[in-house]
Amino acid sequence: MKQYGTDRIVRTLGHGVSRRTVLNRFASAGALATLTGAKGMTPTAALSGTATQSTPEGGVLMSQSTPTGASGAPIVVLVHGAFADASSWAAVIPMLQAAGVTVKAPANPLRSVSGDAAYIASVVNQIPGPVLLVGHSYGGVVISNAAPQATNVVGLVYVAAFIPDEGESLQGLAEQATDNQLAPALRPAQFPTGEGEEPAVELYIDEAMFHDVFCTDLPAAQAAAMAVSQRPGGAIGFGEPSGPVGWKTLPSWAVVATSDVTIGVTGERFMAERAGAEIVEVDASHVVMLSQPQAVNDVILQAVAAVS
Repeated sequence: MKQYGTDRIVRTLGHGVSRRTVLNRFASAGALATLTGAKGMTPTAALSGTATQSTPEGGVLMSQSTPTGASGAPIVVLVHGAFADASSWAAVIPMLQAAGVTVKAPANPLRSVSGDAAYIASVVNQIPGPVLLVGHSYGGVVISNAAPQATNVVGLVYVAAFIPDEGESLQGLAEQATDNQLAPALRPAQFPTGEGEEPAVELYIDEAMFHDVFCTDLPAAQAAAMAVSQRPGGAIGFGEPSGPVGWKTLPSWAVVATSDVTIGVTGERFMAERAGAEIVEVDASHVVMLSQPQAVNDVILQAVAAVS
């Protein structure tokens, strides 16, 4: 396995973490085999947009349909970043739905750039029709890498997001900005990778620093709940270099949060300008989609209109 700058991550974290411990192991489970082993389900059905499973008596046990957008309009797929989950889009989703936009907000695994991008690309590839990918924070890295792996992505929207070029890592981009406060707030934790294997490392934001570093314009009570429910990101994803990126061939939009100290506004501006994105600046923290959802909604709708 490539080591993706693991030595640099170890030096940054300290805390006696070894390089071998930081390395994550990629493994695949036999999920498809499990699905296809279920009665009444074939491999084709398991991979199709609509799958049904029959009971022994011939009745339908489950029906799962893939959403489709209005004629000519893309489905919007919202991809969250690290230290959050899909509920971070909760304020934007009702606005988009009220405008007649079909939305999906899948769970981002937050384990590695390549693995997360492959997962999101698999979600997109199972959607019939065009897709507009929207990424927040680390989700920007994921959608940049997922887009070239799907044939139906028509545009990219970055919301207070990292926008890497091929070969760049999240850690390398973060180190270039002088106005972010994330690194001192990161704390390591371990998670199991399999029997007989050393634990891998994931990173989370110190709960006592979460409000100031991540979401300073949200109420303290809301920030406290987010701090204790945050989803850590695999350490390997912070040092893993980006693969080919979609913004080089697709139209893109960017919401730059001018009070963001998680990425830093200078970094957000630089990456958005380099990508040739249509930029809208909003006075908000890193979680602009929660504190200023109307502004984010407006940019997404602008992108939907442009690619429809």
